[in-house]
Amino acid sequence: MKVFFYVQHLLGIGHLRRAATLARGLERAGFEVTLASGGMPVEGYKVVQLPPASSDASFLHLLDEHGNPVDDAWKRTRREALLAAYAAASPDVLLIELFPFGRRQMRFELLPLLNKAISTTPRPLVVCSVRDLIQAKPEREKEIVECFEYFYDHLLVHGDPRLARFERSFGGTARIADKLHYTGFVVQDAAPEGGDAGAEEVLVSAGGGAVGQRLLETAIAARALSSLRDRTWRVLAGINAEDFGALQARAGNGVIVERFRNDFTLRLRNCVLSVSQAGYNTVLETLQARARAVVVPFAGVAESEQTLRANLLAERGLLEVVEEAALTPAALAAAIDRAAARPRPAPDAIDLDGARRSAELLRQWVT
Repeated sequence: MKVFFYVQHLLGIGHLRRAATLARGLERAGFEVTLASGGMPVEGYKVVQLPPASSDASFLHLLDEHGNPVDDAWKRTRREALLAAYAAASPDVLLIELFPFGRRQMRFELLPLLNKAISTTPRPLVVCSVRDLIQAKPEREKEIVECFEYFYDHLLVHGDPRLARFERSFGGTARIADKLHYTGFVVQDAAPEGGDAGAEEVLVSAGGGAVGQRLLETAIAARALSSLRDRTWRVLAGINAEDFGALQARAGNGVIVERFRNDFTLRLRNCVLSVSQAGYNTVLETLQARARAVVVPFAGVAESEQTLRANLLAERGLLEVVEEAALTPAALAAAIDRAAARPRPAPDAIDLDGARRSAELLRQWVT
């Protein structure tokens, strides 16, 4: 059975990482997956690369691979590339990440793709894949629901309803409840057992690094104020770090600054404590590793998803939160000390089986 999976990452690479994790889960279940990515190319991911697009931090302006605003000619080229990739895949399932609950700026290509899919004979199953919490403006909920009802057969919500139900962030949920299915969170495979890399270190990370410079700099400054000042602190700046050199210049004895580690999840499991932003993927990998953690949710441009999920997890005693507006070395050090005194999260604290369950649901629907 063939799946055509569309994903668009704009600022960081979190959407691509989650989509790739889900694609691997589908492939393990016997699906043939074509993962079409519309974001900037990222090494190590097997995708059909569309003409790449990114965004500024406001998410208001769609930019081409050179950082210039896209025009109608670019959109036409991109739309044709997407439709050609879809036709070549000839899938049994069209899986679209986020739209219409987000990625509204991609309507120029996604509405033609969806129209093509529902007019095809035999018609493929059309499924939407979303995180547990989204950011949809209330005035657009009616438009979103109507689009979803017209084109889609099912909605996969990659979350645990014990933590947050979809209606927590989307007021139109009742109208689509019959098509909604919780899968559990989608997280990449845990690190293999064995190996003590990163043992007893403090691991500081900022995901792709596109908006994490302040967190990383504050963490370096917080080390001297923390009860963990005698440990090695490993700072992973991310591939898109704003100013890697500035971080290296701030690092003193006992602080290692790197862009990334291929053994990140192993080090996360072995670390004494993790400090990170609160992106979906990083938080779930942290819980999977049962690491004590402090998170600083990204709150730029009225972003609320990371803050809401982080606070819900903090209420369950699974991590400590420092709000971005309150981020100082002293506040971060105090949170680190509180987290260090906690027990590790329980192994079954939340449902992390989303990739397997998503594959199971798709197989049920197409057989």
